[in-house]
Amino acid sequence: MRVVAVVLSYNGREDTLAALESLRAIDTVVVDNGSVDGSAEAVAERFPDTELVRAGVNLGFAGGNNVGIRRALDRGADWVLLVNNDAEVEPGLLDALAAAAAARPDAGVLACKVLVADSGRLWYAGAGFSPALGRSRHEGFGKPDAPGELRDTVRATGAAMAVSRAAIEAAGLLDEELFLYAEDLEWSLRIREAGFAVVYVPGARVRHRVSAATGGAGSPTTTYYET
Repeated sequence: MRVVAVVLSYNGREDTLAALESLRAIDTVVVDNGSVDGSAEAVAERFPDTELVRAGVNLGFAGGNNVGIRRALDRGADWVLLVNNDAEVEPGLLDALAAAAAARPDAGVLACKVLVADSGRLWYAGAGFSPALGRSRHEGFGKPDAPGELRDTVRATGAAMAVSRAAIEAAGLLDEELFLYAEDLEWSLRIREAGFAVVYVPGARVRHRVSAATGGAGSPTTTYYET
């Protein structure tokens, strides 16, 4: 199982460096999405062996990640692991993903457990979706961390999700008409429609500084694009 991680960097230099530090054991592609705070230069200096792709402009979450996904597939990835630049993976993540892929050969998406970085409480432990209301809610949100088992879920979160080459080839890339937010939901639903399962993997743990790149939950940027 060859995993290549993709980190999308848009400002937040120190967050990006911390994310890459946590990914040192994983082959990683960084897409600099038109940052203006020296993020690209800092990545090139601190991680000279990590492939850095400079988009030159802000392509949005979907567009920027698609650049990295294409590059990861070109590098022979069986699975592409998206990790937000304001998130850090915990040790053992690769082993957990490999075990999940072996246990669930029908899986096209492996959804990592996501904890709020400064509290250790759950932010994502699976999620549902109501088509009638257009709303998706994270399961376990705000609750203390607890062990869990592999299980199917409706959608993953783009903060930390692994997607198989087979699923990408069948369902396509992220929808670039969705500049920011909801693209991970739409992708999960499309991959499920293509016949793959979305599987929550509690052993693949990630700590997330939620919405750091957009000013935090409830910021004008976050509210605008969620709407």
